Amino acid sequence: MNLNLYGNKGRWLMVDCGMSFAGEAYPGIDLMFPDTCFIEREKEKLVGLVVTHGHEDHIGAIPYLWPRFRCPIYATPFTASLIMDKLKEAGLSEEVDLRLVHDDSPFEAGPFNITYVALAHSIAEGHGLAIRTNAGTIFHTGDWKLDPTPLIGPGCPSETLKTLGDEGVLALVGDSTNVFYPDNAGSELAVRNRLIELSKGQSGRLVITTFASNVARLDTIGEVAKATGRHLVLLGRSMQRIYRAAQETGYLQSFPPVLDEEDASHLPREKLLICCTGCQGEHRAALARMARDEHKHLTLAKGDTVIFSSKIIPGNELVLGQLFNTLAAGGINVITEKDDFVHVSGHPGQADLKDMYEWVRPKNAIPVHGEYRHLSAHASLAATAGIAHTLIPLNGDMISISETGVDKIDEVPSGRLVLDGSQVINADDPSIADRRRASFQGFVTVALVFEDDTLLHDPHLAIVGLPSESPLILHDRLLDACETALERMKATERQNSAAVEESVRIAIRRLCRTELGKNPGVAVLTSYLED
Repeated sequence: MNLNLYGNKGRWLMVDCGMSFAGEAYPGIDLMFPDTCFIEREKEKLVGLVVTHGHEDHIGAIPYLWPRFRCPIYATPFTASLIMDKLKEAGLSEEVDLRLVHDDSPFEAGPFNITYVALAHSIAEGHGLAIRTNAGTIFHTGDWKLDPTPLIGPGCPSETLKTLGDEGVLALVGDSTNVFYPDNAGSELAVRNRLIELSKGQSGRLVITTFASNVARLDTIGEVAKATGRHLVLLGRSMQRIYRAAQETGYLQSFPPVLDEEDASHLPREKLLICCTGCQGEHRAALARMARDEHKHLTLAKGDTVIFSSKIIPGNELVLGQLFNTLAAGGINVITEKDDFVHVSGHPGQADLKDMYEWVRPKNAIPVHGEYRHLSAHASLAATAGIAHTLIPLNGDMISISETGVDKIDEVPSGRLVLDGSQVINADDPSIADRRRASFQGFVTVALVFEDDTLLHDPHLAIVGLPSESPLILHDRLLDACETALERMKATERQNSAAVEESVRIAIRRLCRTELGKNPGVAVLTSYLED
C-alpha cells in the first residue's frame, strides 16, 4: 500500500495512494490503507497526487482516502481510466480533478517539475518519475523491470536513463521487491512463446489464470487462443475491467473476439480457453468457484488443464495449496511457475538494479517497495554499485536528501487504516480488537437487571465460540460465577453499574481461563429499574 510524500519549499507532492489486503489478524476486514493523518493536517500545502501506474497497491486507496485531502490527481491515460472507474463506483467522478499526462512531457505541480519516464512493468504504462526541484532531481522508479521485448510498453530505456544520469540525480528512490533474484527479471516474449507451445499440447478445457492487471500477459493469452484454435472467454470482474480499459486506451487492438460465458459453456471442451482471475487462490474469484463447481455457467472436469501464469505470492502458499489439491482431486492438470516457464516478474532482479545504478548514477539511494530484508539487501547492492549514501526507511520517517547524504530528521504519524464494512477506521480501533478476541477466544454477553441493589432475575447469558462438551453445564457454571461475584459485593457497590460490570467480567474470565484455557471477550449489560 504505497504512499510517498516529497516536500520542497513548504509544499508537498504525493506519489501513489495504494491499498493492501488484510490478513487473519483483522477478522472481517478485506482492505487496508496507509494512515494519511499527517498529510490531512497539511492538505492546504499538498499540490497533487502523481500516480506511477495502475496496480492496486498504488491506486486502490484513492476512492477511500482522496476525500480527506482533495488534491489534483495526475496519471497517464490507461492508469487514469482505471482510477476513473473506481471514482465512478464511489460517486466521486464529478469531484476529482483528474489530469492526463504523457511520457516525456514535463509538467509543474507547485515547486516540483515532474516528467514521467516510461519503464516496463507487469501492467501497461508503468512509469518512474523524474522529480526536479531547486535542490536537485529525485528519480522515483515506481515498480519496474528491464525487458528488451516487453510486448506492451517500452523496451530497455537505457539512453533515457543515461541522459537523466548525465543531468545529475540527487537520489534514486527505488523498487526492492525482487532484489534476491540474481539475474534479469525476464522477458514477456519468452513467456508468450512458452505458453503457446505448452497450450498446444493440452486437451479438454484450458484455463490460464494470471494477474488481471498484466495487459501484456492478457495479450499473450489472446495469442494462445489464436494459435490453438480455441475460443476465448474472460472471467472475473477485474479481468473484464482491465480488458475494457486497455481497449479504450489503444491496447489489445488485435485481441480475438471474447465470448459471453453462457455461450462459451456450450462449446466442445477442447475448443475453449478460459482466462480468469484467481491466481492467488482467492475464495470468491472465478477459478475457485469453478474448482468448487459453483460457477453459474462453466465447469472443470477430468482432463482439463489449469495454468497458473503468475507468481505464488509469499503468504498465499496454504490457500493456493488447497486450490491445487481441489483441482488435482478432480483429475485436472495443474501447471504453476514451479513446474514450467509460465511467468516472469514485473520487478527488477539484481542484474537490472546494477544496470539502473550504472546508468542513473545517483548520489544517494533510498530503497522502497519491499519488506525490511529486501530494503537492506537493496541498500547493500547500491553501496556495491558505488552509491556513496544509502538509507533504509521505515514508515513515518522524514528524510532529508541533499548533496551531502540522506538523513532521518524526524518522524511523522503513520499507521494503517482498514475498510470495515463501508467505514474507514483505524486498524487498532477497539472494535477490531474485540472482534479479534472473539474470533480467537470466544465471547460472553451477560445481561443483569437490578432494582436498587437487588438482582431481580437470573443473569441472561449469550455464549459464542467457547469450547464445551456440555453447553448447558458451561452455562450453569458461568451463571454461578456471575451470581457469586455479585453476592460478594457490598450493597452500595451493586448500585454502581461500572463496579458490577467489572466484577462480573473478572469472574467470567477467571472461570474460562481456569476451566477452558480461554480468555474471552466479555460484555456486561446492566439496567436499574427506577422507583
